[in-house]
Amino acid sequence: MNGLTTHILDLTHGCPAPGVRIELFQINSGQLEKITETRTNEDGRVAEPILSSANIETGEYELLFHIGTYFEEKEAGTTEPPFLGKVAVRFGIAEPQEHYHVPLLISPWGYQVYRGS
Repeated sequence: MNGLTTHILDLTHGCPAPGVRIELFQINSGQLEKITETRTNEDGRVAEPILSSANIETGEYELLFHIGTYFEEKEAGTTEPPFLGKVAVRFGIAEPQEHYHVPLLISPWGYQVYRGS
């Protein structure tokens, strides 16, 4: 599978993170241009690639994960405003023919991201 995909794992509850809103932006000349928006499914994944192999281009992108709302709905004891309301992950795509997978591991107080397979 080529294109851009992601999944989110909730480390606080030890499960996938369903229903998290995700926005994708392309960065052109320092400006964010929104490309699309989606939500994670029950498995914490997106049902379809966020960018298909036909639409992916070389360049800089940003995924914006709205985790504050997710943890508020889970009644995870977060503060108002939440410590991490949104997590922005900027990354570059150098080889558009490859598969880019950007997993996010989250808690109300921290996160980890990496390029998956």
